[in-house]
Amino acid sequence: MLSSHLLFVAFLSSGVSAARLYASHYSGTINILNLNGNTLTLVNSTSTGNTLPSWITYDSPGKALYIADEVFYGASSGNLASFSISSDGALKASGKGPTAMGVVATTLYGGADGRSFIANAHYQTSQISTFKLPLTGAQPLQTLKYTMDGPGKIPSRQDAPHPHHVFTDPTGDYLIVPDLGADLIRIKRIDRSSGKLTECGTGKPVPGTGPRHGAFWGSGANTTLFIANELSNSVSGWKVAYPSASTGCLILTLQDTLTPYQGNASAPTGTKVGEIHVKDNFVYTSNRNDKRFSGNDSITQYNIASGGKITWVENTSSYGTYPRSFDINKAGDYIAVGDQTTSNVAVVARDTVTGRLGKMVATLRIGAAGTPENEDGLSAVVWAE
Repeated sequence: MLSSHLLFVAFLSSGVSAARLYASHYSGTINILNLNGNTLTLVNSTSTGNTLPSWITYDSPGKALYIADEVFYGASSGNLASFSISSDGALKASGKGPTAMGVVATTLYGGADGRSFIANAHYQTSQISTFKLPLTGAQPLQTLKYTMDGPGKIPSRQDAPHPHHVFTDPTGDYLIVPDLGADLIRIKRIDRSSGKLTECGTGKPVPGTGPRHGAFWGSGANTTLFIANELSNSVSGWKVAYPSASTGCLILTLQDTLTPYQGNASAPTGTKVGEIHVKDNFVYTSNRNDKRFSGNDSITQYNIASGGKITWVENTSSYGTYPRSFDINKAGDYIAVGDQTTSNVAVVARDTVTGRLGKMVATLRIGAAGTPENEDGLSAVVWAE
């Protein structure tokens, strides 16, 4: 029998046009998928080398993949794993970095190319950490730990700071950290040459909002930051003001907030807004456990007006349950939804003009299904472009 790697090479050399995706599973695997027409195929599955792979950062120019470790039990720490990507898409372990527990997101930043360093958001241990790349097994370049004077408005979820995402602004000069536990949007100034981060103000949502993930739209004076709020089940738009001096700080001003449902209706009990992405003049969020489509959960689309204001458009099926992760391809004609609990990747058509999501093109179950509210099942999916 041919190995998965040889099958992959044979597939690509056959002249068939295909799209490639990578998906991680909380069982500890990274999986290579091929989309060919309406067929989604598992090409290879391999161990990530960490305990709870929670997030994939794909470096297209550098032909590399970085996989975070959300481990929060047993071992005292986890590790950030890197893989090099060969011309045929196969993965080879290339490095590690020791991390404190609970990494739920990573991002590349800094350097002349914007990808010389990597930052980690640690939900479990209330910190962010950074590494210089490539990963060599060395200790983090920097660790920034956070504390609170007391629990937040929702003590069961806001007992401590819980950074949940890290990403850069459009200029690459600032790192943004939504902190679900502290109800803050933390802003860090980036020293591009050293990779060092310094505190540079905060955005302050309404108590009990629980900012989880974010994405930018626009540029310069017409820049808006959109934040998916897990605890209030909403999306907020923040106007961005850049400083006139290089030593100044980015300033965020809350502009508007909408729920994921028509008429600004409240989310069903038990729902949790998940990821958020911007494509063209549209914002999308995933809604975990709202069961709006015959037991399946939903994706919400919003339109963005010229000033950054958003309006609700529609909800469509996520074609599974607990859509923890989703990614829109560069062409904008497909969205890949990573449904955590049903542990499937659903590829859905997208209209590049209206932004509307259409029918499911293909779906594939990967690994064992998860259970609601547990760290199991599918954890992340990205297009390899």
